[in-house]
Amino acid sequence: MMKKIKDPRVLRRLRIKKGLKKKILGTPQRPRLSVFRSNTSIYAQIIDDVQGKTLVGFSSRNKALINEKLPKTEISRLVGKKLAEKALQAGINEVVFDRNGYSYHGRVKALADGAREGGLKF
Repeated sequence: MMKKIKDPRVLRRLRIKKGLKKKILGTPQRPRLSVFRSNTSIYAQIIDDVQGKTLVGFSSRNKALINEKLPKTEISRLVGKKLAEKALQAGINEVVFDRNGYSYHGRVKALADGAREGGLKF
């Protein structure tokens, strides 16, 4: 039995996410960069929706970043850079950015800026 979500903030984000899913699709030529933000961590994956596979992923829970004593926005920027490095090694240059219903602000924006600094185009 699934737990029913009652938090209006979560419901609002899921409603926005549903609308974005209609417009955003990751293809093999231009996969989708999906972001998930929790209170403590941030996760990013590059996904090919046609095959249904995650091509590259990175998060702030990675061993390379787990001991960093930086603000969350700086860690998000580093996650974006590291993800871009891994994507370029995998031969991925262009992506479609999926903010997953979150506002393009703060940590989500920092991750996107870090990915752009790392060499991804979107």
